[in-house]
Amino acid sequence: MIDRNKAFELMCEYTKQDGLRRHMQSVEIAMRAYANKYGEDVEKWGVVGLLHDFDYERFPTTPEHPLEGSKILAEQGYPDDVIYAIKSHCEETNCPRVNLMDKALFACDELSGFITAVALVRPNGIEGMTSKSVRKKMKQKSFAEKVHRQDITQGAEELNVDLNEHIQFVIDAMSEHAELLKLTPAGTSTQ
Repeated sequence: MIDRNKAFELMCEYTKQDGLRRHMQSVEIAMRAYANKYGEDVEKWGVVGLLHDFDYERFPTTPEHPLEGSKILAEQGYPDDVIYAIKSHCEETNCPRVNLMDKALFACDELSGFITAVALVRPNGIEGMTSKSVRKKMKQKSFAEKVHRQDITQGAEELNVDLNEHIQFVIDAMSEHAELLKLTPAGTSTQ
């Protein structure tokens, strides 16, 4: 059985940067929303999102990340499909994305990071954000330049969803947790 609390503790043990923790939580939120939409195991999908980058601070280069983390997850007794999905989110691991959970993780990873970047420069944070405003920022190569735009579009294609609908779906999921993710309008967060 997947235990979200234990997964969160593992993530916190390996990840000290608050921004990276929030990134993993945003991917968790998006993964939970997609699992719910597709009638899949919400807890399992959420843990995949929560743990997908847990080893990144210690092993920042691919394919070492996520392969080293995968070894840790295996030692901890995580299911094979959870470990495989996490390995498959990096192209350099040569693990093709074969099932819906793998594809959803890849589709949500870069996109949630980009949505966060857009929210951080908006006076209203994520509140009222639309896919149109995200697509506009995607065209600015200098904005959040480390985010791979091709992965965002490829992720939507692999998940077989319209890019605009995918972007809005992830925005909406993250918006419900704006305070946790520190994406509220400037100056309104209580955390």
